[in-house]
Order: sequence, then structure tokens, then C-alpha cells
Amino acid sequence: MNPYAQEIRRRRTFAIISHPDAGKTTLTEKLLLFGGAIHVAGAVKSNKIKKTATSDWMEIEKQRGISVATSVMAFDYAEHKINILDTPGHQDFAEDTFRTLTAVDSVIIVIDIAKGVEAQTRKLMEVCRMRKTPVIVFVNKMDRDGKDPFDLLDEIEEELKIKVRPLSWPIDMGQRFKGVYNIYEKKLNLYTPSKQYVTENIEFKNINHPDLEQHIGNTQAEKLRADIELIEGVYPEFEIETYLKGDIAPVFFGSALNNFGVKELLDCFIQIAPSPRPVQAVERIVNPEEDNFSGFIFKIHANMDPNHRSCIAFVKICSGRFERNSNYKHVRFGKMMRFSSPTAFMAQKKEVVDEAYAGDIIGLPDTGNFKIGDTLTAGEELHFKGLPSFSPEMFKYIENSDPMKSKQLNKGIEQLMDEGVAQLFTNQYNGRKIIGTVGQLQFEVIQYRLLHEYGAQCKWDPISLYKACWIESDNQDVLENFKKRKSQYMAVDKEGRDVYLADSAYVLTMAQQDFPEIKFHFTSEF
Repeated sequence: MNPYAQEIRRRRTFAIISHPDAGKTTLTEKLLLFGGAIHVAGAVKSNKIKKTATSDWMEIEKQRGISVATSVMAFDYAEHKINILDTPGHQDFAEDTFRTLTAVDSVIIVIDIAKGVEAQTRKLMEVCRMRKTPVIVFVNKMDRDGKDPFDLLDEIEEELKIKVRPLSWPIDMGQRFKGVYNIYEKKLNLYTPSKQYVTENIEFKNINHPDLEQHIGNTQAEKLRADIELIEGVYPEFEIETYLKGDIAPVFFGSALNNFGVKELLDCFIQIAPSPRPVQAVERIVNPEEDNFSGFIFKIHANMDPNHRSCIAFVKICSGRFERNSNYKHVRFGKMMRFSSPTAFMAQKKEVVDEAYAGDIIGLPDTGNFKIGDTLTAGEELHFKGLPSFSPEMFKYIENSDPMKSKQLNKGIEQLMDEGVAQLFTNQYNGRKIIGTVGQLQFEVIQYRLLHEYGAQCKWDPISLYKACWIESDNQDVLENFKKRKSQYMAVDKEGRDVYLADSAYVLTMAQQDFPEIKFHFTSEF
């Protein structure tokens, strides 16, 4: 047996996804509390204690109260090493989240009991379904009034197109919320609003025992028995296999803010969630327990530390063990590289690590050597695929407001584009730089970060475009002819590939009809 196998099996790497405001960052924080990774919950919103959530560490996130960048946090809990990726809930940053989902083995979806399934969650679930990623659903905010739990389960099945199986069940909600019955462990967890934790944990192997009345009263006890009977009758028996295949989602209820139902979720999660899984590379399937190291870069982040102008490349380790100061092959460059200070993360606290195993996520200092999707190996030629860049839907010219600072501006743009926050196109006709994003908020973030991290001021000029398409053709003459005819709308991306910037849906359709020999791609991965 591989000497690392045991280390790899105790890894659990997952992402928490949800619509903004469903309580994702609060849940992350409570999980960290259980892991002893933080000692005070930042959910304290009082003015005396100005603490923002551990995982939201960029200035703009603190101001807006939303997570913009994906942050990585690791901690140990009950013999397991847990790696959480907290993803941006805001839809303008969906692309970052889609990429993050390529680096995890399972997902926890947080749903607000009052709002139910929202658009953003639906979109992210499609990515999980496509990749057959197992999901667990946590229904949050049970201490507020919301939808009937059975109606919500139907809504989840319908909207997220996945079968569900409750593993815990709420005893009422809002002001009358008494706690949850943990179906998975056959325990009753009672809730007292003022306490920030489960007040009593009572074994209840037989829910029909008359003692139940003493704990939650007659009406609630009857309802709970009826509910549980209905659940056992309607929903299939929970089987770990079906969950691991991504065919069924276990559901838990609780209130992350009050730290209720979180430990139950975590305890069940470490038992059923998958350890690192095999990853499909272009060449072959890579098994996590192989001896040789391999990994890919799924995210690049500039300025983790504003005092040092450095980028950090986030690497998901797919197989074997990574060692500090060893030589690894950068496949795209075809050359060996050594990393003397790889880091592991606890939000912005990072520490140098000597080794890491499949399933872990490490940060490598990057001076411009990496792009999203790059592969590192012990020497083998491997390419991990499936890290798309989407076609942007909003475009603006970026102009320098301060001619003295053009060097800073260019450096800032270059580093922020490497992060994959947005895409840069250079118009071949007039040489102007165009930034394309998936959402409006990204323009604000870019402007803010250029100013605060690079000291460069930029302004935006409107440009009306419909879509960016990467074009290619086997027929060089046709391609040249197209580029001549559309010269005002031709640009190159950062890699120097041809991009056609169509100014309307109609024009794009006409172009596709007039030039059948040209392929139009809407993601940069083809």
C-alpha cells in the first residue's frame, strides 16, 4: 500500500456554495470554530468589536460584506484534514466559483429556509451535476420563519434536479423552533435561542417513546412522529453509494448564526464525504494514491499581502505528495522549477509548508510563471482539463487617468487578468485595451484594486458589444478575409489568440452564416 494512502484518505476537500446572503460565510466560520482554527466567531456585528469574517479579507469585501475572492481554509477535525473553499456568492464572480468547483471532491449547498432555491444556486448545481460532484444541502436560518420543510424539499428536487433525503428534521421554526431530530444518528438536539450551541443532545433510538413529550411537548411530539413516518415512507433509505455518485443529496437543517445543527452536519460529512478522487487528465486518469506528485492551478490571486507585490497561484494537488524545495516540471514551459516557500492557508494567515498531499491546496509564489490551468508534475507530461474561461458579456475600454502611472496600470491590469477576474482584449484596429467581464461589479473591483493595490487610476469608456468569440479555421485565406472585413471588431486576447467582438446578436448570426468555414467558440478552452 502506498505510504501516503492513509494521509490522502483522511483528506476532505469541499466548497461551500450558495446565493449571496444565505449564510455561507457564517457557516464556514462556524466550521472553523469546531476545528479550533479560530476562537471567536466574527459574526459579532457589534461596533465595539470590529471583526469581519475570517474568510473575507480583501478590503472591498469588508466594505460590501460579500465574498469576492475564493479563499481556502484548512483545519483538522476528528482525525480528518479538512480543506474548505469558500466561494463568492455574488453572481458577478460566478466564473471564479465555476473554476473552484474543479478543485473540490464534494460540495455543501446552503439554502435559506425563507427564500428557498435561488437562481445562482441553480447555475452552480448544473456544474456539480456535469462533474458528478456529490452534494449535501444545509437548510439555514431555521430560527426565522420560512417555507414548510416538505415544500422546500420538493422545491430543491425540482429546481436543482436532484433527489434528496433528509438526515435531520426541524421541530418547528422561527420563534417556536425547538431543535432538530438527527435522523442519521437517531438523536434529539434541543435548541435554546440565547445559547450559541446545542444545549442538549439526547439519544432517541425509538422516536415513539413517551419521553419525547417531556422534551418538546405533545403537539410538537405528535407532529415530529408523523413527519418522520412520512419521511421514511416517501424518501428512499439513505445509501452512501448513491450520494457519492451524485444521485442523491442528504439534507440537514439548522441555524449557522446560532451555531445550531452545524456540528451534526460536520460529523456526518466527514463520515460520508469522499476523500480525494481520481482526476481526468487529457492523457489518462490520475489516481490520488499514485506515488508521483501532480497538480493544477485553478486560481491566481494578486496581492495576498499588500506589502509585497506578489501573486499566489493556488494549486490543487491531484496525486502523490508535494515536497518543498523539490524539482517539479512546469508542463507548459517544459522546464523544472523549485518552490522554496509553498504556503498553506487559514484565510489570510498563511504558513510555509514542507509537504502536502493529494486533496490539499497550496499556494505558490508566482512572478508571472503561471496561468490558470497550468499543470505541475514530477516529470510526466500531463494536462488537466476543464478549466474554462467564459465569453464575457460586458465590455469597457480601460483608460489611464494618470499618465505618470502607466507602468503601474499595465502591471496591475496584467496581474489582475492573470487571476481570471476578467479578460483583456486588445483591439487590433486602434490598439485600445478592452476589459470584458461577466458582471458589472467586476469593473468596480478592478478599479478599486488598481487604485489601492497598484496606485494606478483608471477610467472606463463605454463600448457597445454583444459577445467575444474566439475564432479559428483550417482555411487560412477565409480567416484572413474575415479579419479584413471585420477589422474594426477584431482583437487579440492575452495569449495572442484571435477574438471577434460581435456588436449584436444579429451581426454574429450573419457572420456565422456567411463564414461557414470559421468556428466560433464561446469559451477559450477548445
